[in-house]
Amino acid sequence: MVDPNEMIKFRENLDNQLKSFHNFISRLANKLQRKLLAFQNRSWEFDLEEGMLDTAKLTRVIIDPHNSLSYKKEKNTNFKDTVVTLLIDNSGSMRGRPISIAAICADILSRTLERCSVKVEVLGFTTLNWKGGKSRELWLKNKMKNPGRLNDLSHIIYKSADTPWRRGKNNLGLMLKEGILKENIDGEAILWAYQRLKKRSEERKILMVISDGAPVDDSTLSVNPGNYLERHLKNTVKWIENKNDVEINAIGIGHDVTSYYSKALKIADVQELGDALIDQLADLFIEEPKRKRTIN
Repeated sequence: MVDPNEMIKFRENLDNQLKSFHNFISRLANKLQRKLLAFQNRSWEFDLEEGMLDTAKLTRVIIDPHNSLSYKKEKNTNFKDTVVTLLIDNSGSMRGRPISIAAICADILSRTLERCSVKVEVLGFTTLNWKGGKSRELWLKNKMKNPGRLNDLSHIIYKSADTPWRRGKNNLGLMLKEGILKENIDGEAILWAYQRLKKRSEERKILMVISDGAPVDDSTLSVNPGNYLERHLKNTVKWIENKNDVEINAIGIGHDVTSYYSKALKIADVQELGDALIDQLADLFIEEPKRKRTIN
């Protein structure tokens, strides 16, 4: 998509923006790390025959010397066995401040979660063209009715889950390249992100979608029913929610996405994105994962 020298320039641009958001970044990183470390607090096993003496139960031995001493042992929680995917809308309407804030938040989350041993994948979705590209050209040869999607997809892996932040950080700057921001076809992007997560071995898999609106592709919607892309998005999200092997939620920037996702949050301004992401993650980490359900 870009040559290495251009990629470095985009990263330098992102770093310059990070400097201007220094207080914002420090606050977010500290807030996230505090919350995550709090959830990593150890729990205790009680009434053991060996371990650390449980002083809280010494009174019963004093009252009755025949009672045996009680011991306790510290155990770690299963918090670390988690992978998070950030799927970011790279449509044209995200141009400017929204995509900059999204890139900054992805950078902060990648670094901070990595320090807490949580793997992070950062993905983006858009289209290769504004008005269809090869998909539309192929359809124009026979013009079948209700053809489905008529644009070429562009799904971008900014950082894979197994790539350390230091090695993948330059790629995050690519979000600032205006030429890549075109249309957004959310349903297929979510399926793509889901399939990538599905292959992971971590016990908990979390997919967070960041979008500023409904799915839009003029080429597709001009020759299909007007709700074609929205219907596919709703069906896709519902299918994943019913599968229950990936926890999916979304943040809508200036747009209410609760009609698509059971777990969703609307923020009025992109400046709220960092806090919203952290709060959403915090809520997920403290929740007990849902029990598996059998879907007929």
